[in-house]
Amino acid sequence: MPTIHTIDLQFLETSEAIACFLIESSAGPILIETGPESTFQQLKNGIEALGFEVSDIKHVFLSHIHFDHAGAAWKFVELGAKIYVHPAGLPHLASPEKLWNSAAMIYGEDMERLWGSMQPIAEGNLVSVADGQQFRLGELTLEAIHSAGHAVHHIAWKLGEIIFTGDVAGVKINGGPVVPPCPPPDIHIEDWKNSIQKILSHHPKQFFLTHFGIIHEPVSHMNSLEAILDDWAGWMKIRFEEQTAVDEATKLFRTYTRDQLTSQNCSDALIQVYEYANPSWMSVAGLLRYWKLKSQGRI
Repeated sequence: MPTIHTIDLQFLETSEAIACFLIESSAGPILIETGPESTFQQLKNGIEALGFEVSDIKHVFLSHIHFDHAGAAWKFVELGAKIYVHPAGLPHLASPEKLWNSAAMIYGEDMERLWGSMQPIAEGNLVSVADGQQFRLGELTLEAIHSAGHAVHHIAWKLGEIIFTGDVAGVKINGGPVVPPCPPPDIHIEDWKNSIQKILSHHPKQFFLTHFGIIHEPVSHMNSLEAILDDWAGWMKIRFEEQTAVDEATKLFRTYTRDQLTSQNCSDALIQVYEYANPSWMSVAGLLRYWKLKSQGRI
């Protein structure tokens, strides 16, 4: 089994919210995810603590282009790295203005504190990755599994019997329950369930979750994820059909999900980490949009 290191990015000065993974290989260190640019110094410190330099990393594999997974990718390109990304996500890394401006409409003045900055990446440094495409680096082979549902531009990365799942296998913090991150604009319940089965068809022995850490029982984990995905989607369908105002739906959903976590013995501190990794209000927006498009026959 290859040597894999989990680097905690200490997002918002909190442990176990966002991870990156460094894989040792004869071709040099390989990085899975970059986190946001706001945590780049923490990532740099983590890389150096393992005996490497940031400039040693020439291959960065992204699960998708959301800021908490890919925001610092451009920093590695400055030092000569290649960035491996879904073809639907590649244009947004080459020209991130639309992605950034859309997020700024949501986060406003909080953008820099949360995400730092994002610069364009020259297309010559971006590798468009097909479903099932394999990359041989030294003695290791990484295989791309296109896995829509959370995002249309999502890839899970297979390394032997291990899969780096990005967000398609959900969020599970420090022994708490798994929950599905459902931000707009790409949430698609049926696609997500298909991706779950697609990933399980590879018979993985372990998942490495960006939020957060190692899962040793992938099948039961995915069964739990699918159940809570249905639960959240069903809850939100009722709010959509009742035409509940977004602010009210958000308030109710925060209480609903907090009660779920509390019922599974999650402390207030742990619930806060879940909020950092997977803000409740984002799932309200994503799931309401899903049901709106569904009702219009657009998905």
